[in-house]
Amino acid sequence: MNHPRLDQFLRAATEVDASDLHLVAGVPAAYRVNGEIVLADQDAVTEEELESIAQALLNDMQRAKFEQEWELCISLFHERAGRLRATFYRRNGHPEMSFRFCGSQISTREELGLPERIDDLARRPNGLVLVTGPTGAGKTTTLNYMVDLINNERRCKIVTIEDPIEFVHENRRAIVVQQEVLTDVRSFNRALIHVLRQDPDVLVVGEMRDFEAISTAVTAAETGHLVLATLHSPSVSNALERIIGVFEGSSQRQIILQLSNALQGIICQDLLPAADRTRRVLAYELVVANGAVRNIIRENQLHQLENVIQTGKKEGMVLMDNCLLDLYCKCQITYDTAMSRARHPDRLVRQKSEARP
Repeated sequence: MNHPRLDQFLRAATEVDASDLHLVAGVPAAYRVNGEIVLADQDAVTEEELESIAQALLNDMQRAKFEQEWELCISLFHERAGRLRATFYRRNGHPEMSFRFCGSQISTREELGLPERIDDLARRPNGLVLVTGPTGAGKTTTLNYMVDLINNERRCKIVTIEDPIEFVHENRRAIVVQQEVLTDVRSFNRALIHVLRQDPDVLVVGEMRDFEAISTAVTAAETGHLVLATLHSPSVSNALERIIGVFEGSSQRQIILQLSNALQGIICQDLLPAADRTRRVLAYELVVANGAVRNIIRENQLHQLENVIQTGKKEGMVLMDNCLLDLYCKCQITYDTAMSRARHPDRLVRQKSEARP
């Protein structure tokens, strides 16, 4: 990638430790720093500059797909900023773009704020492990942490299907084959069908999006593979509802039974501003598939899942509200932040009162 104006933006982004760069016509370059948008103190980006940047970054096939579908997501490498995820979209008939900085190394579990139980889930020989949450909640980071753990500990073959590849894993104890949509495979669905013929032990799916992807991933998890995947959902129960809701009739009953057998665990996460506003803090909800959880899924009584998580503390299960209270008590987030993200604010107030000495 070689464009003087973009190079200037990316270098400035690394200096302020931004997680994202947004290039929008009519406003200066915008950087996301600690979860907040900060505008650069410079002239506004023009439509002509954005057209020029897009032409410089895209190859012929990518350019044709963008012109046809008006949206595109690719990976790039910059000598200073490292690996980037670039998302192109159109506004007023002209391209605009955002860049996510992927980082050059995997942080430790402690640095990421992940629970110890996540290591146990990554060490399972088979089954389905889901990482869920809203956009920008660090799902891909958690997924790559688990891949790195397996890569360092297990002699196996890991195959990833990503759109696009955000972090490149070196082969250590494992063989890691990373495939990128539109570069190595034409689509998630076609890749998932053929990936099982590559003799993988671990299958990593960047995102489970539709019927085919979900069906193939769950079947793979049920037939002896460890499947790690992300899903957009605000809670653990909503993730299961989304998966089940994709299916209809007898197929829905079948996926419920498959899920109850294959699921190993779900972590639903979000990134919150720290109390000192200098960083972001991970809040999460975690469910581990024990007998009670499997029975709730099998009976499709997902409204009871919260109670099972509440009583499953000894097995490492955590409710989001309990995690928020813990972060607040440790002075990592403010009370207002905890209340704004709480599922049951009134319950959080009561628990806060009970927690006082």
